[in-house]
Amino acid sequence: MNGPRHPEKVKNKANPIPKKPSWIRVKAPTSKFFKETNKLLKDKKIVTVCEEAACPNIAECWQKKHATFMILGDICTRACAFCNIKTGKPHFIDHGEAIRIAESVKQLNLEHVVITSVDRDDLIDGGALHFINVIDSIKSLNPNCTIEILTPDFKNKPEAIEILSKNLPDVFNHNLETVPRLYPSIRPGSRYFVSLNLLSQIKEKNPSIFTKSGLMVGLGETKEEVYQVMDDLRAANVDFITIGQYLPPTPKHAKLEKFITPEEFEEYKKMAYAKGFLMVASSPLTRSSYHASDDFKIMQENRKNKLYSIQ
Repeated sequence: MNGPRHPEKVKNKANPIPKKPSWIRVKAPTSKFFKETNKLLKDKKIVTVCEEAACPNIAECWQKKHATFMILGDICTRACAFCNIKTGKPHFIDHGEAIRIAESVKQLNLEHVVITSVDRDDLIDGGALHFINVIDSIKSLNPNCTIEILTPDFKNKPEAIEILSKNLPDVFNHNLETVPRLYPSIRPGSRYFVSLNLLSQIKEKNPSIFTKSGLMVGLGETKEEVYQVMDDLRAANVDFITIGQYLPPTPKHAKLEKFITPEEFEEYKKMAYAKGFLMVASSPLTRSSYHASDDFKIMQENRKNKLYSIQ
C-alpha cells in the first residue's frame, strides 16, 4: 500500500451531497475557548476524532473544552464507506501518548473524558492494552474524572476482551453504526454479530459498567430495521443508545439517502425508552460523544431511580 487513502468501497462514485435542512446547520467556531482547546491539543500532539471525523459539533464541544481523544494514530486499517479517517498502514504505537492525554485532561479540567481509536487490525490485541495504559494514566493524574471508551470491534482478537476487562472504564461504548442489511456496503470489514457479542461479553464480565452503542440513520434503513437493532442491543443488556443523522464527509463516501426529521428522531427516542434503555440520545446532531458528560450523569440518575422503583 502506498500510503493513506480514503474509503474506496463506493467505487469512487460521486454522490452529490444535498443541501442541509435548517435543523442541521451549525455555527463556525470562533470563541477563544475553541482556540485555546485547539492550541493545547496541537501542542500536546494529540489527535481528536472531532477533527478527523469532521464532526459538526466541534465548535460547541471545544468551546466547552470537551474533546474526544483518538489514540493509536490517525490511520485506520479498515475503509468504512461513511468514515472520513484515513485508511492505510498505521504507524508504530506512540507510548508517550497516554501521559500526554492524561496531562491534557488535567489542563482542560475535564470531569468526563471520551477515548476512542482507529481500527488496528495489524496489532495482536487490536490496541486493547494501549486503551488500558491510557485509562491508567488518566486515573493517576485525574482520580475524580470518569472515563468513557469508544472502541473498535476487536474482530479476531479474542484476548482483547480479557485485557479490557482487567481495568474497565465507567462507560464502554462500541457503535453498531447501521442495520445488519447495510453492513456489506457501509462496514465491509466488520460483522454485526461480532459487535453485538463484544457489547454482551463486556456487560457479562462486569454488570455494573454502563454499555453504550450508536446508530447513524439516513443510509436507507427502515424504521423496522432500527427497531430490531434496538431489540438486539437490549438483548445484549446495552444501557445507552445514540441515534444521529448520517452526513457524508465528501461526495466519494456512502450516499445520503434521506434527512431524518426532528419528529422522526423523537419517535425513535420514545421507542428506545419504551424498550428499556436507561439513556437515549436521538437527534439530527447526536454523535457518540456529544454531551457525553451530561448524559453520563443522567444515566447514573436513571439507573438509581430504576433500582428504587424495583424495590
